[in-house]
Amino acid sequence: MSNETVILAGTAAALGFVHTIFGPDHYLPFIALAKARGWSSFKTAIITFLCGMGHILSSVILGLIGIAFGIAIFKLEAIEYLRGQLAAWLLIVFGFVYSLWGLQKIIHSKIHKHLHSDRLEEDHLHSHNDVSHHFNIPGSKPYNLTPWVLFIIFVFGPCELLIPIVMYPAAKHNIIAVAMVSSIFGFTTIFTMLVIVLASFYGLSRLPLRRFERYFHLFAGLVIFLCGIAIKFLGL
Repeated sequence: MSNETVILAGTAAALGFVHTIFGPDHYLPFIALAKARGWSSFKTAIITFLCGMGHILSSVILGLIGIAFGIAIFKLEAIEYLRGQLAAWLLIVFGFVYSLWGLQKIIHSKIHKHLHSDRLEEDHLHSHNDVSHHFNIPGSKPYNLTPWVLFIIFVFGPCELLIPIVMYPAAKHNIIAVAMVSSIFGFTTIFTMLVIVLASFYGLSRLPLRRFERYFHLFAGLVIFLCGIAIKFLGL
């Protein structure tokens, strides 16, 4: 392995780590939604991993298309910028809608509690005051689209830093270096995402937050909304 390839590999690892750490959208939505929706650690890890794979592979495929058709790097970066804007707006819209849904859950739980307090005896009221009961609207279907929405958003989410370091060895027709750089960047990104998400998952599980459970969906929506705002207007 040449010194040049070693430098590229080290650069890919460093950029994968840094771009994940400074991109709160890479982990905050998973942390917030896992807590709000009661995902297990395994489900949280799987969803995070798949979204990370979609995030990386979409940019790798774009880079390979650029290589195959000889598209200049500045054109690919322009495409990545447009993808980033789209991903930001998707986060904003999804976060806003989810926040409204969370707010509706809070209002419903309060109405539900009030009606029970008027009609039921003390012991029956106690058994129905559990927050998980409040969050089940009669006749409603389970809300299972969240992981798919996250996956779609992450597929559109760009890896702007990956394109230049992939195009450099590609220009020299070094396919092995292209594969190595892409793999190292992807592994570092996904590994960092998983470490942050799971560490936060287990950390939050130890905190006494049960009394605030009815607000988790609203909080999760606001977190996603603010991530989108940060990407759109702060360039994170």
